[in-house]
Amino acid sequence: MHERDYLQRLRQLQQAAWPAGHAREPQYPLGQRPLTHYLQHWAQTVPDKPAVRFYGHDLSYAELDDLSSRFASLLLDRGVQPGDRVAVYLPNCPQMHIVFYGILKAGAVHCPVSPMAMPMELAYQVKDCGAQVIVSFDQLLPVVRQVADDCQLRLIISTSLSELCPAEPPFPVPDLLLAPKLPVTDSLDLMPALATTAPRELPEPALDDIAALNYTGGTTGLPKGCIHTHGDMLYTCASFLPAALGLDSDRVSLNFMPEFWIAGENAGLLFPVFGGTTLVLLARWDALAFMGAVQHYRVNHTGLLVDSAAEILDHPQCREFDFSSLQVTSCVSFIKKLTPEYRRRWRELTGCTLFETSFGMTETHTCDTFTAGLQEDDFDLKSAPTFVGLPVPGTEFKACDFETGELLPLCSEGELCVRSPSLLKGYWNRPEASAEALRDDWLHTGDSGVITEQGFIRYLGRRKEMLKVNGMSVFPAELEAMLGQHPDLLASAVIGRPDERRGEMPLAFVIAKPGSGLTAEALTDWCREVMASYKVPEIRIVESLPMTATGKVKKNELKDWI
Repeated sequence: MHERDYLQRLRQLQQAAWPAGHAREPQYPLGQRPLTHYLQHWAQTVPDKPAVRFYGHDLSYAELDDLSSRFASLLLDRGVQPGDRVAVYLPNCPQMHIVFYGILKAGAVHCPVSPMAMPMELAYQVKDCGAQVIVSFDQLLPVVRQVADDCQLRLIISTSLSELCPAEPPFPVPDLLLAPKLPVTDSLDLMPALATTAPRELPEPALDDIAALNYTGGTTGLPKGCIHTHGDMLYTCASFLPAALGLDSDRVSLNFMPEFWIAGENAGLLFPVFGGTTLVLLARWDALAFMGAVQHYRVNHTGLLVDSAAEILDHPQCREFDFSSLQVTSCVSFIKKLTPEYRRRWRELTGCTLFETSFGMTETHTCDTFTAGLQEDDFDLKSAPTFVGLPVPGTEFKACDFETGELLPLCSEGELCVRSPSLLKGYWNRPEASAEALRDDWLHTGDSGVITEQGFIRYLGRRKEMLKVNGMSVFPAELEAMLGQHPDLLASAVIGRPDERRGEMPLAFVIAKPGSGLTAEALTDWCREVMASYKVPEIRIVESLPMTATGKVKKNELKDWI
């Protein structure tokens, strides 16, 4: 079938299956303008409305707009030019929101870095994106100082979470907020600097301007920066929110997902400002803090991991909290999967239905499908396994032969390909990787899937080697590249093995240099120094690796070695 006819038929099937009352087209309540415009609108119309509520500290829309404009002015005063990259090395906190929108207002590019990144990982990403300015959590400054000269950082801006911690928070706070502010020596103190910076007139960014480099791991080396524009961010909001969650400016949502993740960026930084809603922000997951925040702030919507929902359901104090305000609760299956039993128990506790949020990738800005509205009689859970629903309005899927790229009939397993207005515009400084992934406006995901006879999407698994460790993406090729920097290693090959607690565990088979005396314990200690904790693999030292005639490791044979 010709692609045009295939897609037309698919759209007809999907429209027939569309849940009643859910938007069928992207909706732009304030027009197709960048999210900085949406922020300014809410600051003018509801200035005192809380934009971010953080353990008893409130940041209003007027304050978020003003402080982010001041930060944009500060960047420009310090020589940052439109298009310059600014690295952001922060946990979830109100300062992240100020910095994010300030970077966008300045016309610069937001480059988030995991606050779990170790020096080698931080240095790689900062050098790869070319950032000369970094905004860091003050407790992470020792890591920044280790790489500052090598990365040619000319300006370090720091901030403390303890500055925002109320004397009597309404529910438990993490240690991040209790850590005393460190002395400011070689960095610029963010919040006092904003108080003395006068906001200047700032032009509105164009929708095609680059807004962020969101890093994703790769299967052929170290992480790559996905180029995303202001338009990508806007479309993600306009397509997913109306279809999956609805637009309700009175909504109070809660986010604990890390905002350096693109899923956390959507849930915490983008969606609330698009809808003019209030965000309750947690610095990290904590069951008691979550339950306390829902009750204290009368939260209406939240997204969880199924693991998080299970922890709440099994928590001995869960019946002591009031969940009656909750109306919409979405979830993501990582280690634990959503089941009818979890759904039943969650409904008994909260009165609302737990449903899968979405399928998506960093390359597409996530949120490519939705399952909301498909829960009647547990239709979504009784469908074939790995059901991820329908494409959001404006996004299209097709299934193709992995080798030939030819379209496959419905119900055939093949490579999932996605076309969406929010597709990455390329990988930063990776023209060959960009050309391989983006072909004729389609992203070739390299992942297996099926499109059913009703037009629903099933995600069958990763043809790539990506592992999920505690819900975090871990790429064997990245670990192998990092292990390759150890002076006593000749070779390594990383695979995953099932792990009851973490879902998967990276397992590295390594060959040590003869006479080096390298032990598995010493190499593990080295990995803990250079890798985020969830990436540290189990080490097995071997004499040799099974190889093909062309010099590639036979990883299928390694699985037999486990």
